[in-house]
Amino acid sequence: MTAQIVEISPGQSGALKGQGTPEQVLASIVDGINTGNLDALTSLYESEAAFAAQPGTLAHGVPGIRSSLAAFIAMRGTLDLAVSRVLEAGDLALVVGVWSFAGTGPNGEPVTLTARNADVLRRQPDGAWRFVIDNPWGTD
Repeated sequence: MTAQIVEISPGQSGALKGQGTPEQVLASIVDGINTGNLDALTSLYESEAAFAAQPGTLAHGVPGIRSSLAAFIAMRGTLDLAVSRVLEAGDLALVVGVWSFAGTGPNGEPVTLTARNADVLRRQPDGAWRFVIDNPWGTD
């Protein structure tokens, strides 16, 4: 199977509109982080979803996810993401990609992060996809 790489960069993905495909949800994450739209970001998660704020650390439910995303947004940076593979089985999808982020830490120092993501999304009854597990750290 050949992976199709979909580049998702600032300004390319639209304004948090798409939830019709797993790739569109990831594009909405890029927009939400880059514009600081925390409300739109949290709408991309199921109510009992989990978010890996750091490798080995999970935030559960929308309140925990909101707090984790707020800390990320506070760095006022730019997120770039390339989706390299989407594997669908029924109403579940595994989305794998690579991302980079450049921002500013709380001490004013530059912050640069890169990793491979491995995310699980579920198709909702209305056809939209939402995160069940958002793991920006992949297998790390």
